[in-house]
Amino acid sequence: MAPTLLLVPAALASFILAFGTGVEFVRFTSLRPLLGGLPEPGGPDARQGWLAALQDCSILAPLAWDLGLLILFVGQHSLMATETVKAWMSRYFGVLQRSLYVACTALALQPLILSQLVMRYWEPVPRGPVLWEARAEPWATWVPLLCFVLHVIAWLLIFSILLVFDYAELMGLKQVYYHVLGLGEPLALKSPRALRLFSHLRHPVCVELLTVLWVVPTLGTDRLLLALLLTLYLGLAHGLDQQDLRYLRAQLQRKLNLLSRPQEGEAE
Repeated sequence: MAPTLLLVPAALASFILAFGTGVEFVRFTSLRPLLGGLPEPGGPDARQGWLAALQDCSILAPLAWDLGLLILFVGQHSLMATETVKAWMSRYFGVLQRSLYVACTALALQPLILSQLVMRYWEPVPRGPVLWEARAEPWATWVPLLCFVLHVIAWLLIFSILLVFDYAELMGLKQVYYHVLGLGEPLALKSPRALRLFSHLRHPVCVELLTVLWVVPTLGTDRLLLALLLTLYLGLAHGLDQQDLRYLRAQLQRKLNLLSRPQEGEAE
């Protein structure tokens, strides 16, 4: 029984690590570009053009570093999601497989002990070219405000979707809870259509994340690299078809019917 009880603090530790990383990810992708932009040496006039930037080692070096960090994160996130690795992890770590996956993903973004891998080691490129920038009034005032509102809406939608998709199960807590109580594997209780949907939809918050990545008042070189690579990664991870969409519509209609029943009772 003691090893079983040790599973609970291990899963909770993974959850706390992932939650802290999520908070830092919000700061990294939204608050820093919208509210706490880094000072730009020499100002916007010191930025180079695209052709000149391709020949400047002071710009290419940090971009290569950032690309390496992103490849490391994407590689970890994809490799550990393969069936072979999941089977190996399930064999040696059992019910902690999902918690370990979540913890490793969090560590790839933000090791809390020594440093943050992607977010702390990320190299901004203040002298690099920009794809767009809101500098002149009234755009310098209204564009950041609009971006801030859209980011707030996107994050609220992300948190809502995570709750709908069973946040406890995504974080690996539900698996440990079911195991301790002897209820089996949570996925075994889901319908084949739900399992099929989950196999095709690795990231249920794709559109909202794309909004966060692209809707910024200034799209600099390093931000463009981040947005492009993660957009490609999110796009390749999706494989929804008509059967999945029909299932989603049916589930949405069922939830709407459940919400409307108390109102109908009150009306009677």
